[in-house]
Amino acid sequence: MKTKLLTLAAGLMTATALATVPAKADVKIGLIGGVSGPIAAMAPAMIDAAQLAVQQVNEQGGIGDGEKLVGVVGDSACNPQGGTDAATKAVNIEGVAGIVGPHCSGAVLAAAGSVTIPAGVTLVTPSGTSPEITNLEDNDSVFRTVPSDDYQGRALARTLKDMGYGKVAVAYLNNDYGTGLANAFKTEYVDALGGEITQFAAHEEGKASYRSNLAELAKGGADTLVIFDYGDGTGLTILRQALENGFFEKFVGGDGMKSDAVINELGAENLANFVSSSPVGEKSDSLDIFNEAFKGVGGDPDAIFANTSYDAAFLLALALEKTGGKKEGVGAALREVSNGEGEAIRPGEWQKAKELIAAGTAIDYKGAAGDHNFDAKGDVPGTFALFEVGADGFEVVSEMN
Repeated sequence: MKTKLLTLAAGLMTATALATVPAKADVKIGLIGGVSGPIAAMAPAMIDAAQLAVQQVNEQGGIGDGEKLVGVVGDSACNPQGGTDAATKAVNIEGVAGIVGPHCSGAVLAAAGSVTIPAGVTLVTPSGTSPEITNLEDNDSVFRTVPSDDYQGRALARTLKDMGYGKVAVAYLNNDYGTGLANAFKTEYVDALGGEITQFAAHEEGKASYRSNLAELAKGGADTLVIFDYGDGTGLTILRQALENGFFEKFVGGDGMKSDAVINELGAENLANFVSSSPVGEKSDSLDIFNEAFKGVGGDPDAIFANTSYDAAFLLALALEKTGGKKEGVGAALREVSNGEGEAIRPGEWQKAKELIAAGTAIDYKGAAGDHNFDAKGDVPGTFALFEVGADGFEVVSEMN
């Protein structure tokens, strides 16, 4: 009996000792995208690219002492209320240590202002391009891996002038994305370059018909309609009705219009006079590495914002490695891992990065979409290209200065 009691006591002591060893906790990051809404066709590739970064992190040691990185997907529906709701769930229920997304500018501004900034959670958007994001009082917690539309709008204006475009009419969605891009384009095209915009008009989302809007836009003699909207939503409707009714001869879109939905719905044969601008990754070894890795998991590396989404997730993981998986200090850590100084880290080189961080060696992430040396506002420069519709989808016409 005494022996049994001693054995039982020893067993209880062992169990108690084991119970005091803390279980490894997952490190969660939110992946908040426009799963539904006007960019629904774009969102899957963006989320898949971010999940590729998560997969590589876990295959090469995880965060810290083997903690698993988990990407928690949320749907912003590409609108402010959806962004706020998805961010609230991610922060308050899931307990994420950082967020990749939201995908759309209005959702970014709402989620940041209402949720992530007050909670001290760092947000890295791969596709929120509104210039208003730059002006957020964010305590260094809002970053992006895509350049502001202030750059894109101006680059598109210069490119169109160089290509000999004359009078244009501009239709833009009345939200943060459409307004920001349209105003940047107008400032450059008219004020800086002396171009002529005959009509400059906002429109609301979700109407069945925009024929009256198009009739007004056609007044003034412009042969080109510039559309700053989403190709999965209202922008598609406007382009379709403009083509059906012969309102304009040529059409230009921003990055939101570079959607396969436009080709699938309207047919490549009807889009010979349609071009669209978009940020593109700088040609580099890093871009080649990402392209091969993403193709290897069934992804399309040419999908819009795929490389910026991957970079946002990989950068956030690097920052969390430096903070030990904690949300505190992630903003400062993001700058430390991508500031142009230190040992180069390319896409997928997680184990190398872990070892260098553990040794206290400075690292510098060389991303698929660029080097991402954040400025004081968390913005990055970028490169753009103009695309046309070819036999195999969107094809580059020219680079944009």
